[in-house]
Amino acid sequence: MGMMLVRPCPVFKDEETEAEIPLMIREKYGSVPRVYVICEDDEIIKPDLQTWMIENNPTDVVKSISGADHMTMFSKPHELCTYPFGACQQVYVFDE
Repeated sequence: MGMMLVRPCPVFKDEETEAEIPLMIREKYGSVPRVYVICEDDEIIKPDLQTWMIENNPTDVVKSISGADHMTMFSKPHELCTYPFGACQQVYVFDE
C-alpha cells in the first residue's frame, strides 16, 4: 500500500533528477488550443490579473462574459456552456 502513495516524480527540483525528467517545452505545451473566459464581475481574480494571465499564457481564443462572477458555472451557466462550442469552431476547421 505504501508504494501506491509514492509520487512518480519528486516534489522538489533536484539537480540530479533534472536531466531525467523532461521539461514542459513550448512545442508540447502549445499543441493544445487554449481558450480563456474573462469573468467581468470576478471579485477574486481582478481584470488586471486576468489580462496578465492571458498575456503570459497566450490563448487561441479569449471570450468575455459580462455579469459573470468567479463561479461562472453558477452565475452564467448557459453562456459558459455555449462558449466551448463557439471556441472549437474558431480553432478547428470542421469538414461538412
